[in-house]
Amino acid sequence: MPLVAHSGLPSFARLRHEGQEVLDPQRARAQDIRELHIGFLNMMPDAALQATERQFLRLVGSCNRIAQFYVHPFTFAEIPRNAEARAHIGRYYRDFADLARDGLDALIISGANPARADITREPFWKPLEGVVRWAGRHVCSVMCSCLATHAIAQLLWGFERYPLPHKRWGVYSNRISSHSHPLTANINTRFDAPHSHVYEVNTGQFKKAGLMVLAAGEQADLHLGVSPDGLRFVLFQGHPEYDAVSLLKEYRREVGRFIDGVRADYPPFPENYFSDRAQRLLVDFRRRATAALAAGRRDLPAFPEAGVLPCIDNTWTDTGKAIANNWLGLIYQLAHPQRGRGFMDGVDPRDPLGLRNQ
Repeated sequence: MPLVAHSGLPSFARLRHEGQEVLDPQRARAQDIRELHIGFLNMMPDAALQATERQFLRLVGSCNRIAQFYVHPFTFAEIPRNAEARAHIGRYYRDFADLARDGLDALIISGANPARADITREPFWKPLEGVVRWAGRHVCSVMCSCLATHAIAQLLWGFERYPLPHKRWGVYSNRISSHSHPLTANINTRFDAPHSHVYEVNTGQFKKAGLMVLAAGEQADLHLGVSPDGLRFVLFQGHPEYDAVSLLKEYRREVGRFIDGVRADYPPFPENYFSDRAQRLLVDFRRRATAALAAGRRDLPAFPEAGVLPCIDNTWTDTGKAIANNWLGLIYQLAHPQRGRGFMDGVDPRDPLGLRNQ
């Protein structure tokens, strides 16, 4: 069954308006269907806070129909926020202490905006460590995106991300590395996935630490891996949750930073993302905008987002949903009926998928 709008979170109404099936609590209670409760730790900056909510809610709600999904967003007070974001969080987000008391079946951890080379000096590091340690004992599985994967790799397995010469952003081809793993069941052998990061970890680090690599590519290397047991931590370096316009919005923000003088160089295009027609429109905008700036004019041309949008193809969402669908199906099979107790009776938490017997 679909998402349950168990709070007034505006993202529920937005998704319903888009055509996503979202149940109200009264209807949900009238159905004799198992509930799965998923925590969502949103560490994204203010500008992307609500968009990230919608992306992960959409990813969950578009998938497995075998349960009702209650997604509980929370974040950390240590992350600096503006007044609008604080008000949104204060009204619609849960306290982690309350979620830990009530119990969760699974947890999703978003990426974050890195501000320091040493990830352990980020304001979210200490509270994140506490959440990860708790989750390792009390939930069936944790799905991580981008920087969350980097943080957990260092926290749990001791290897560190490293800086790239240039930001890796765009849409990259990947190949499945393990066809026998349940998370990659019925997935195309090759698929696309968006990436956006200035630091990365690689497949060599994963393999040396005993983690399993499930998907990687020649350009962007690691996309998806899992902890040695196969399920406790599902680690995306890419962004399966991204909307078709996510990289466009990010590119536009970087262009705005250049225009405002915050960024010294004009941003390059995300790789493998804009079509030829979209690039022509954006190159023309760059020419006119930089000429206006050089002449000291304030009447800059409008960014051609409306013209670019129809030229963007989404080539990754189906695969992202399929992997998330497999993940939720495994949680349904393996999570203890009593939230907060991790795996159901008889499941070995060191080998929940029985991979050692294969």
